[in-house]
Amino acid sequence: MPNIKSAIKRVKTNKKANVANSSAKSAMRTAVKKAEQAIASGADNAQELVIQATKALDKAASKGLIHKNAASRKKSRLAKKLAQAN
Repeated sequence: MPNIKSAIKRVKTNKKANVANSSAKSAMRTAVKKAEQAIASGADNAQELVIQATKALDKAASKGLIHKNAASRKKSRLAKKLAQAN
């Protein structure tokens, strides 16, 4: 544990940010996984789940959790899977 006051504050801030980032990244992964499963099973709400996954990917990219090109690639692949399923 650091001795300097500002370093102690940084440790606390980093822990808080890590929890928030981990949670957001996990939610994004879950949304993408749900959308992919819905597409694979041919569920009626697949379109809706893809839209939610797209929003989650955009949000993660805007917060810097994933690279914007990675988000774009994942969105494109989801859309392609959805189009092929229909």
